[in-house]
Amino acid sequence: MLVSVISVLAAASAVAAQSSTVIPAPVVTGNPIGAKYVGTLPPKEGSTLTGSIEATTGADGKGVKFSVSFAGLPETGGPFMYHLHAKPVPADGNCTGTGAHLDPYMRGEVPGCDASKPETCQTGDLSGKYGNATEQTFSAEYTDLYSATLPSDPAFFGALSFVVHLSNKTRIGCANFTMIDAGVDGFGAPPASSSAPESSGYGAVPSSTGYGAAPSSTGYAAPPLSTGYPMMPPTNTSSGFAQPSGMPLYNTTTVATSPTAGLPITPSAASSSAPAEFTAGAAKVAGGAGALLAAAAAALVL
Repeated sequence: MLVSVISVLAAASAVAAQSSTVIPAPVVTGNPIGAKYVGTLPPKEGSTLTGSIEATTGADGKGVKFSVSFAGLPETGGPFMYHLHAKPVPADGNCTGTGAHLDPYMRGEVPGCDASKPETCQTGDLSGKYGNATEQTFSAEYTDLYSATLPSDPAFFGALSFVVHLSNKTRIGCANFTMIDAGVDGFGAPPASSSAPESSGYGAVPSSTGYGAAPSSTGYAAPPLSTGYPMMPPTNTSSGFAQPSGMPLYNTTTVATSPTAGLPITPSAASSSAPAEFTAGAAKVAGGAGALLAAAAAALVL
């Protein structure tokens, strides 16, 4: 009995510790309007599983609306889980190559997802947040506020994949997402999009890597050609300020010469003498030190 109580307390402590360190996923509000991605399960020898996940930007660019449809799930082995994964399906179709769940905020799989607090779950744990497939034919539709169709967002999945699992986590099907429509941003312009991928039976996989179609840009504005700092005038005639004679002109290699360049400077009495303030201060310091020495001597005599 004591062992059971200790085990329960330890588990509760672990959950509390994990919960205190979880970074809640932010609500995504800047998704491009009209963006659409679809992942379709390819035929697989020895399997009857078919289906797809369609993902479109939510209302006003907030989150992503998912439409999930599966058929031919096994008679046993359920309930069935499905998740967004961190890598695309490789060309050989091996679902193991998709890596772990999409988890940009490093939440981890343990403890399990609390559906009442979807922001604390892994971003890619769709079935954990919105329910497992419990029948051989399954469909669901919902909006996940924490997913992104914007390529520059950490929660973007458009160049990645989804995987269907048995309850024991065995992977029984997987597919890559393919962009149907990039959508437009709040200004009517298309967002930074992925480069055109080479098609395969599992969806979009680029020819150069095994990690899905990487966006062609970061989604951030390109840096300007110049440094962004104002250019200094080439001469001192336009600025109204005198330019030091020994300094190089900005963005040039020309240095104005000085008649005295390279000659030593001989110190003068005016330049080497201490200021009056310093002399007075030194006298005060010396006087104070003398007084202290006298007091110390008197104390020794006594």
